[in-house]
Amino acid sequence: MNKKHLGGEPSPSTSPTRPAPSPDHGDATATPASAADPKRWWALAVIALAQLMVILDGTIVNIALPSAQRALGMPDADRQWVITAYTLAFGGLLLLGGRIADLVGRKRAFVIGLAGFAVASALGGAAAGPGTLFAARALQGAFAAVLAPSALSLLTTTFTDPRERAKAFGVYGALAGGGSGAGLLVGGLLTEYLNWRWCLYVNVPVALAALIGAQVFLRDRSGRRGGHLDVPGVLLGSGGLVALVYGFSEAGPRGWTSPWVAAPLMAGVLLLAAFVWWQHRAAGPLLPLRIFRDRSRAGAFATMGLATIGMFGVFLFLTYYFQAVLGYPPVRTGLAFMPVSVGIVIGATQIAARLLPRTAPHTLMASGMVLAAAGMVLLSRLTVHAQYVPHVLPGLLLVGLGMGLTFMPVYATATVGVPTQDTGAASAALTTVQQIGASLGTVLLNTIATGATSRHSRADSGTALAEAMVHGFSVAYWCSAGVLLLAALVAALTVRRGKPSQAGSKPSA
Repeated sequence: MNKKHLGGEPSPSTSPTRPAPSPDHGDATATPASAADPKRWWALAVIALAQLMVILDGTIVNIALPSAQRALGMPDADRQWVITAYTLAFGGLLLLGGRIADLVGRKRAFVIGLAGFAVASALGGAAAGPGTLFAARALQGAFAAVLAPSALSLLTTTFTDPRERAKAFGVYGALAGGGSGAGLLVGGLLTEYLNWRWCLYVNVPVALAALIGAQVFLRDRSGRRGGHLDVPGVLLGSGGLVALVYGFSEAGPRGWTSPWVAAPLMAGVLLLAAFVWWQHRAAGPLLPLRIFRDRSRAGAFATMGLATIGMFGVFLFLTYYFQAVLGYPPVRTGLAFMPVSVGIVIGATQIAARLLPRTAPHTLMASGMVLAAAGMVLLSRLTVHAQYVPHVLPGLLLVGLGMGLTFMPVYATATVGVPTQDTGAASAALTTVQQIGASLGTVLLNTIATGATSRHSRADSGTALAEAMVHGFSVAYWCSAGVLLLAALVAALTVRRGKPSQAGSKPSA
């Protein structure tokens, strides 16, 4: 098999006497061919199980939050920290988690992340007070920040054949996009038929199963010998990301002009600017900037950021629409989101994975964004009297198909051709972009929807308030459609037109 067609130059021998690949021309695929490992598809199952657990936990507690608040006597002002503690730790520590995977080994980091996530989940499920629950959610986010990059980099180094790689990333992309919707359903089922604590306890058996599978099926070389952690980079990068995520999370309840919002956002921008400056000078940078020199890879990162800004508002607004306007109970609300997950699975595994080996990735990305934008336009036409099948379902299916068509080639393009020693950092950077985009998009679109609702509200009757709320959602959906069309344009102009197996291997001309 000619490895030039896998996104990089032919790799040197794995003999320890041979030099390592150069930073710019090494390849994450410079490992023995995946066909030589008969356990590779079981490895995919283990990686997928762990990734699904991380994604589910971003939303699984949302529907359970009212029950947890009543059980623990949690004040209204503090309840957001059940969500914010997780997102702060996860988004802020991803770059550190990615570099840890590169230094200590991807499999070892994967196992550490799984074990820590299980312990944190058990602690949160047994919480006797709000403080313990907040701390447990923060620990979950911290270990997820180690687990997620190692899972993606293990996938990158396990599957090297273009067709197998497409299938593997199809599964990964489906889980990454559809896990949030599935989390709402699982959270509703567990809360309604057991209790809110099982939204955390459920992670323990899942993590244990993945731990056993990791020991049996995962293969990985140890981390770089003689490497060291970029401590200034950790402080600047993680500090900047934590400040940004915190500022975004507080913008909704406090408003953009609050000093509790403006100060963290400004501090985050300054810290990240200093982080970029330091990465140019550090001997062993936390995030090697050579990762972004290739135009296709940089375009894939930009597409991911814009896609998550435009897409993740759909879960927030539709949750309110289903429950507050249509009067759905929690389980029915979770079921109502399932077409999004089904669409993502079909788009990622049955369409994108089959087309990617012979189709330019920018074609799939741009097409997916256009489909998702069309779905947002359909959702913008909802009214207080809309019915699910004729009015809501078509938009959800288009959004799901668009997400699946987009995320799968984005993950594949952003990670192909990355030097082996940088796969953890690249995977962490991509997940960070996704996390920051989701946080920013949720806050921005919620602010737009709230403002439109306030301007449209004319009376105090329930019907008038519901109409004003739906009008606000409609305005936000139009804005989402605009962002998604911008993502389609970015993908079409920046991601290379060559075959996806070549994308990201060398700097574009």
